[in-house]
This record gives sequence, C-alpha cells and structure tokens, in this order.
Amino acid sequence: MIKNFFKKFAIYFFTFFVTTSLQAEMSDIQKNKAWECSGIYMANYFLPSGENFEYSMKEKSMASVKVLKEYALEIGISEKDWDAGVNKAVDKYYGSKYDKVKTDNCHSFVEKTVPNGKERVKKVVQTLY
Repeated sequence: MIKNFFKKFAIYFFTFFVTTSLQAEMSDIQKNKAWECSGIYMANYFLPSGENFEYSMKEKSMASVKVLKEYALEIGISEKDWDAGVNKAVDKYYGSKYDKVKTDNCHSFVEKTVPNGKERVKKVVQTLY
C-alpha cells in the first residue's frame, strides 16, 4: 500500500515537473521574436527627432523590454546570450520610424508568451519614475 502511494506520488511529481519545465521554455522562434520585439521597443524609445509619439508608448516599450529580459532570465536564458540577441535586434531597428502594427504585435506577443505579461508590464510602467 505504501509502495503504491509512493509510486503514484512519483508519477504525479514527475508529470508536474515535466509539464512545468515544458511551459517554462522559450522556443527558438519565440526567442527570436522576443529579441525582435526588444529591438522594436528600443527603437520606439529612441525615436528620431520629428517622429510623433505618445509618451506612454515610450514607457510601455521600455517596460516591455525589461519584462522580456526578466522572463528570459527566469526561464534560464543566460544574460550574455539574451543581451547578444537584443543587441543584434537593436542594431537592426535603431533609428527606424514608429511602426504601430509591429509594436502592437509585440504587445500581443508579450501578453501571450510571458505569464501575466500584461500585468507585469503595467507594474513596471508604474515604477519607472
């Protein structure tokens, strides 16, 4: 009877562990999208002069970059690898004009990829200043 209990416990624990581990991973496609979004968000923050924008958009962009990085580190992506990917994306998008469609797509990506992404971004925005 005790053997059966431990056997069932082990099976449940293993299943929970595997399920949790799989949910905490970021596929290469998601990682590349997160880097691209970070580059787009950074470009939003450093818009060239003459570009029209709302200040809240800059705040949300910077908060989203921070949330993406925090999540990447939480799931085990090394800071060195993360920063290298972001730097490539920043080089690609730096100096580009504001693209509402790309930015909105990135917001959707953050919200569905990062657990509680929308709330986490809001929380960071509130602590920026």
